[in-house]
Amino acid sequence: MAHITASVEYGIHSLLWLAASDAAPLSSRDLAEFQGLSPSFVAKIFPKLEKAGILKATEGVRGGYVLAKAPEEISVLEIVDAIEGRKPLFDCLDIRGRCVVFGEDPPAWATAGVCSIHAVMLRAEKAMRESLASQSLANVARAVGRKAPAGFSDEVRNCLQARVVARAGRSKA
Repeated sequence: MAHITASVEYGIHSLLWLAASDAAPLSSRDLAEFQGLSPSFVAKIFPKLEKAGILKATEGVRGGYVLAKAPEEISVLEIVDAIEGRKPLFDCLDIRGRCVVFGEDPPAWATAGVCSIHAVMLRAEKAMRESLASQSLANVARAVGRKAPAGFSDEVRNCLQARVVARAGRSKA
């Protein structure tokens, strides 16, 4: 099982589109359909991001979600922890004391201190968390922006805004 699931990928992509929307509220449904994702799946992610203070909900016909803070202030680690919860990369089962040679009473040297395998995994997790913490949503957005052709951001904004206007028109009917 992957430690970082598709929920994180969907969440980050959605947050990138919100960052590009110039603070116009977007619904989780609009963002999901825009990306070809399941609206119900994305709708389950957004409350977690809201609870973590990454998103805030707005009310009304043109309501939806907006970033609760600047993209520069949102770390990738914060997003991962909001969606996945803070869970360890590795769950040590401490099997080092179960060697059949030890019988029922493993020697102290075999079980003293932190398990060497667990120690390696703890260092790896620390490095991963530090790396994710060093990257902001703005860093990711800039990387995406460098790849996209000129005018793409405007196309995206126009498309998303058209969805908001269409949704507002449907609610009046």
